[in-house]
Amino acid sequence: MLVQPVTARPRQPVWALGFRPFFLGGSIFALLALLLWAGVLTGVLQPAPPGGMLAWHRHEMLFGFAVAIVAGFLLTAVQNWSGIPGLSGRPLKGLFLLWLLGRASWFLPLPAWLLMTLHGAFLPLVALALARPIIQRRLHNNYPIVVLVLLLASCQWLTLAGWSTQNELLQRRGVLAGLWLIAAMMSVIGGRVIPFFTRRGLGEMSPSAAHPWLDRACLLGSVAVPLSYVTGLNDMPRPFMALLFAALALLHAARLVLWHDHRLWRLPLLWSLHLAYAWLVPACLGLALWHAGVALNPSLAAHALSVGAMTGLVVAMMARVSLGHTGRPLQVPRCIGWAFALIQLAAVARVAVAPFAPLGLGLSVLLASAGMLLFLWHYLPILLRARVDGMPG
Repeated sequence: MLVQPVTARPRQPVWALGFRPFFLGGSIFALLALLLWAGVLTGVLQPAPPGGMLAWHRHEMLFGFAVAIVAGFLLTAVQNWSGIPGLSGRPLKGLFLLWLLGRASWFLPLPAWLLMTLHGAFLPLVALALARPIIQRRLHNNYPIVVLVLLLASCQWLTLAGWSTQNELLQRRGVLAGLWLIAAMMSVIGGRVIPFFTRRGLGEMSPSAAHPWLDRACLLGSVAVPLSYVTGLNDMPRPFMALLFAALALLHAARLVLWHDHRLWRLPLLWSLHLAYAWLVPACLGLALWHAGVALNPSLAAHALSVGAMTGLVVAMMARVSLGHTGRPLQVPRCIGWAFALIQLAAVARVAVAPFAPLGLGLSVLLASAGMLLFLWHYLPILLRARVDGMPG
């Protein structure tokens, strides 16, 4: 049962609940980061963050953008799970300020230890904020969420350790392990909300059929992948890793088939979720082929996951959650449907066009930027204003 606790309404709605500042800040940061990256690719801009722009790009699109949206979603969802009021007011302001300082730290004259502290402290604090209500209510099914956040923090620490020692291999392992942990979160959270949102969106109130064996298999496989990156098993092709990725692709595909209903293609809030989750299949298949010895660049699988699956699901979830938690009807204007489509086209350009045409990379950045801009155009006032139904949150 979803519980909406009664709390006092903050004077500033943006600090009422975690999704507001982190969805807003994460989206604005993503747009600015994409524009900066476009400037670097075209040679118009030449910033010099410590460790170089590639290190910044890899770290920030994952541990800056994606982590902000994950934090906003989980800090909001834990209130519904537990019935205990979520983080708001000054504690939420402090956590958001820490995240914001992390983004700025790359371009400030800070010592390396302070930069690493700013970055490395955020996720453990998010895990602590999640763990308190989950443990207090003994929500055993949600313990893995806290563990996944702490594992994601470990991946960030590994990345930062590689950055501080100029160890490219450690940076790469940390980022890719973190990326596949995000995929594990997508598997856990998506397995809960995508079928639920689909049935509610189609007007069906009865719960969907449970498939616990499939959910457990997806979770185990999804967690095994980032561990394989940390241990170096993905540094070179290995046949047994091909089997793991192929099995995971089949598990994700089976989920999509079980969740599918032809009516969902009429509703952007639904098809955006399904299309984003579907990118997990080619991401896994691409690495399965690479481990099997096929001459395929593994970075294509990483971008299928980061642009198509991660960014696509992030934007789709922000759109749905922001409406539900501000008391608005679960309907979006045509521009948001275009925003979803532009993100998906950006993934296609990055994975299917960029390897064959140099303009594909720039096209991908342009499409993703346009998608984020459309999202912000519509959702910025929604995230800044109070709920329309007068409820707190």
